[in-house]
Amino acid sequence: MTDPLDSDEQVRVGVLSLHNSKETKAILNAVDDLGHEGIWLRRENTAVSIEDGDVAIEPEVDIVANRLLLSNTEEPAELLGLATTFERIRPMLNEPAAVLTAVHKFATASTLANWNIKVPDALLALSNDRLNQGRQRFGEVGVYKSAIGTHGGGTWKVDLTDPVNPKVGNRQAFLQDLIERDEAKHRDLRVYVVDGQVIGAMYRYAPEGEWRTNVALGGEVLDATDDMPEEARETALYAAEVMDLDYVGVDLIEGDDGWFVLEMNPTAGFRGLHRATGRSPAPYIAKLAIEQVGGEVDDSRVEELSATLDDSRPDGMPRVETGPAGERPTIGYIEEVVVSGTSGSTQAFAKSDTGATRTSIDTSLAAEIGAGPIKSMTRVKSGSVKSGKARPVVDLVIGIGGTQHTVTASVEDRSHMDYPLLLGRDILQHYQVDVTRRTDEGGPDDADREEEYLE
Repeated sequence: MTDPLDSDEQVRVGVLSLHNSKETKAILNAVDDLGHEGIWLRRENTAVSIEDGDVAIEPEVDIVANRLLLSNTEEPAELLGLATTFERIRPMLNEPAAVLTAVHKFATASTLANWNIKVPDALLALSNDRLNQGRQRFGEVGVYKSAIGTHGGGTWKVDLTDPVNPKVGNRQAFLQDLIERDEAKHRDLRVYVVDGQVIGAMYRYAPEGEWRTNVALGGEVLDATDDMPEEARETALYAAEVMDLDYVGVDLIEGDDGWFVLEMNPTAGFRGLHRATGRSPAPYIAKLAIEQVGGEVDDSRVEELSATLDDSRPDGMPRVETGPAGERPTIGYIEEVVVSGTSGSTQAFAKSDTGATRTSIDTSLAAEIGAGPIKSMTRVKSGSVKSGKARPVVDLVIGIGGTQHTVTASVEDRSHMDYPLLLGRDILQHYQVDVTRRTDEGGPDDADREEEYLE
């Protein structure tokens, strides 16, 4: 561990983040604007060395702010190990043990319930029989969630007169009570907490045809910082303390018996909050990191910076060497994948189509795996039909070579086509496509190229 700095020394704040995050950029820029040095710890510039018993970090930092995304990676244990490595060497904000609990939604609920914080009733079971034995207690409609997920992905409102599976793909899933006080205008409350202080809060309203309120799904936001109920404020602060998180977005919903915590998001986005409240958490996180190791910060400057959200390229971002195709794995023109819904999984052949924005699934296959319920409608251009056709969209989990992707897919009748699944750019962006490779042993080449746009 490093020794505390003299108060007049410049603090080197490392932000551990392997993805191109606007929030990471904002934190690094805030550190710089507060007179210290922000350093982005990425694949391109980071190493840990042990030599003759001495441990060193490259580049050298005094404290680490953990912004690793565990919720949408297929190797969370690898990232947890990486965060733990840094945490054992330098002070860290949002330590890995606390983040692990937070990203696992049922672990979060169990922890909060043990501390007498209200959470919706829920059931996690490892066997199909046990989960379905208990589903009647949630009524005819409930919430079905994968234990790890983000931006509303892996969350379904389901008809519980039909059975569900204890897993979606290879991820554990559970049932949860659906809390809705106003079915016509579904909303929840996001409270952003840094170091035991509410930085801002916003009501999030579900878009038309949707019941989830996530900003990433198009939810509308409204400032709630000054007028949210005191019970909600105190619940959010207590939950952040119980979960031992230095910064976190706390999602709450109002039920007939008061305010319930839905989820805790240690890597919550800043943009929706800033749009609603005019306040950014970035300078407060920067201030906490700097002061944690003895640095000094001008509080009035923190307040001033919170009114902006500077997510421009920070000085502490390493130069990225551009290669021919990076580290992306290769996918074939035709691939055998595993597709999962709320009631089952199956293997199917899928065609890769870089011209399609969105993945699509055949109606009968969607019914077989329990894809749905329908979230909304999208309009799709296909062939010579200029005006497009309206199609329902549903959440799917698609596994390719051990990697799982949660996507919002359109549903259509593909019975006249050769492949029940079409992989769009929502999945293909993670791969290189080799058009000469196919896993169906030279099957037919269906001409079902489609291009999709959202109204």
